[in-house]
Amino acid sequence: MKKRINLKGRNLLKLSDLSDAEMLYLLDLADSLKRKKKRGVCGNLLAHKNIALIYEKASTRTRSAFTVAAVDEGGSVEFLGQHDIHLGKKESIKDSARVLGRMFDAIQFRGFKQETVEILARYAGIPVWNGLTDDAHPTQALADLMTIREYFNHLKGLKVVYMGDGRNNVCLSLMMGCAKAGVNFVDCTPRALAPAQARLDEVFAVARRNACTVTVEPDPARAVVGAQVIYTDVWVSMGEESKFDERLRLLKPYQVNMDLIRQTGNAGRNGVIFLHCLPAFHNHETELTRTLGALEVTDEVFEAPFSKVFDQAENRMHTIKALMVATLTGRR
Repeated sequence: MKKRINLKGRNLLKLSDLSDAEMLYLLDLADSLKRKKKRGVCGNLLAHKNIALIYEKASTRTRSAFTVAAVDEGGSVEFLGQHDIHLGKKESIKDSARVLGRMFDAIQFRGFKQETVEILARYAGIPVWNGLTDDAHPTQALADLMTIREYFNHLKGLKVVYMGDGRNNVCLSLMMGCAKAGVNFVDCTPRALAPAQARLDEVFAVARRNACTVTVEPDPARAVVGAQVIYTDVWVSMGEESKFDERLRLLKPYQVNMDLIRQTGNAGRNGVIFLHCLPAFHNHETELTRTLGALEVTDEVFEAPFSKVFDQAENRMHTIKALMVATLTGRR
């Protein structure tokens, strides 16, 4: 008999906060809530729940997903930007956490330091969710796994290759998520951008438990052979803009283009998909790409039928809704 999973009152600061079964449970719940929304059914699972959304970094998908997900189920949100509250400036993070914890039912934080979200979780006394820090992006990884499973109808045994900055928050969270789901993961990155050994050791242990592999491979041609999923992200994360020229030089060989897709051996037969957490520099329609052209992915790949980036973006909302419902209500 399966043990009943109850996440009520829990935080999500990084994906390793969840057991393997708890993570997969959130994906199942997200599937159910997505079907419900597609039927046009609005619910009240979050009725009378007030959620604080704290943002140090700008956002399109995270902010929209949390807002719509809460409203869909009868909840309400309050956006708190960096100029709206005194977090860590005129008031300590600890004191802000204790104030917000008396007024809200949950807090979502999107910002720079992992330490900030951990302090909020320690002192708020209510569920706290990491909407992105420099170290982790757990809600993105949940949406990534949901999208992969939707397309292939399973996760275990698939091969996911991440191309680019191999130690950024998106890569590290996806790496952990894949290990927990039994997915073989390749971090294809220059040696200068490989993850810290301590982060790798943590994920290696999870991969061994689930009979899958996690590897770091600097050669794109070797990395992508047999891959079902090719994933990339911007080459320069928020807050690292001063490193742009260096990253451009390091990561140009890691651009996702049609030649790379063909090297998987799975192109042209519905055997490979492309993912990107967005925003993406793929065409000449942004200030940056008007000068430089496509960066981490070409327009040909981004707009191809096998590109599932907008399914992936939508699934941010469904997985976030599952997280809120599970941690605020314990409802199945």
